[in-house]
Amino acid sequence: METDVVVVLCTAPPGDAERIADLVVGKRKAACVNIMGVGSVYRWEGKIQREREELMIIKTDRKHLDALMETISGAHPYEVPEIVALPVIAGTTDYLEWVRESVGGRPSP
Repeated sequence: METDVVVVLCTAPPGDAERIADLVVGKRKAACVNIMGVGSVYRWEGKIQREREELMIIKTDRKHLDALMETISGAHPYEVPEIVALPVIAGTTDYLEWVRESVGGRPSP
């Protein structure tokens, strides 16, 4: 059974991921952001690119997903940032409730 919680994946240049994570957690658009270093290979403007990036694994609920994506897009340095949402099909009741509560309160100033 699918839940209302989603995991959003987004890559950013080293350093920018922490700034974006602080922003979305502070504004209560996300409950939690994990950041890990990755190597990315992609095609951009007709050429194969290889970059070191940071992958953000972002937890939120469907109610806040559009606002989260808008916030990331506005703060992201890339012209076309990767922002993809995946459904959470199951999780512990306590964790899923924590995610909902974490994004449901008042945002930090």
